[in-house]
Amino acid sequence: MSVLSRFVFGLVNFASRNGLAEPAAAPRVHALAGAKKLAARRTGMKGETFAYWYLRREGYVMVARNYTAQPMKGEIDLVGWDGAVLAFVEVKTRTRSETSLGRPEDAVNLEKRRNLSRIARRFLQQRRIGDVPWRFDVLAIDSARGSRPEVRLHKGAFAGSGEVA
Repeated sequence: MSVLSRFVFGLVNFASRNGLAEPAAAPRVHALAGAKKLAARRTGMKGETFAYWYLRREGYVMVARNYTAQPMKGEIDLVGWDGAVLAFVEVKTRTRSETSLGRPEDAVNLEKRRNLSRIARRFLQQRRIGDVPWRFDVLAIDSARGSRPEVRLHKGAFAGSGEVA
């Protein structure tokens, strides 16, 4: 693990000491159409940045971020080498609240897994990557306002069609 990755993750971790969610806004701001969706998108982007540096600190060598394969639906958040294994990483960030239902990793349902499998096969095909071991990881981030995010990395979270690892 590089000193740079440890240092940058330390900065990102410090910046997220009060959670990844947007600060509470005045009620009139949330009355605007799409304000909640925009706040969720910003939280997701912060979560992906947090995940990127977390994985770098864990020794992953990242090769792609937000990979899409047109005209397919969806994207793979992060793609990186974990040693000799190519990992396709789905990042799920949730803001904890009293009304939250379920854990972030529970959102990676069967349909999402199928889409990720298709996109991963396209990634391997486009880059002419042959017989290398690969897997799907899910990185779940639970973030509550006022506290550091809780991170759970599930290596080999699910199998994809044609997976070697």
